[in-house]
Amino acid sequence: MLSKKTKYGIKALTCIAKQEKGTMLQIAAIAERENISHKFLESILLTLRKSGVLGAKKGKGGGYYLVKAAEEVKMTDVIRTLEGPIAMVPCVSLNFYEKCDDCPDENACAVHKLMIQVRDNTLKVLRNTTLADLV
Repeated sequence: MLSKKTKYGIKALTCIAKQEKGTMLQIAAIAERENISHKFLESILLTLRKSGVLGAKKGKGGGYYLVKAAEEVKMTDVIRTLEGPIAMVPCVSLNFYEKCDDCPDENACAVHKLMIQVRDNTLKVLRNTTLADLV
């Protein structure tokens, strides 16, 4: 399941992306519009800023803004930044692979085969979806 952190992060990004280019949005405005806890949103936006998706300016007239064009922000990057691995089990993860303790042979494992299909189809959707598509 998608965590609230990731769900709220996507909602906040779409809220920011809807703004006129060059316009900054304050946390309070995003929190109110999207019905997200101010404190929780602050943590999410900080993570997105550290990853290079968002920029921030302090002071009067400051707020958060997109560093890249919405067309360049792929959902794979957002999900991995906020959620971690996209794969449902570590033995099929492309970026966070780990062998399962309970599986002697991945090639013979029915769960492994199924999860590769799930991962590949999920990646197809996320790679082909940008922030602009959600706006």
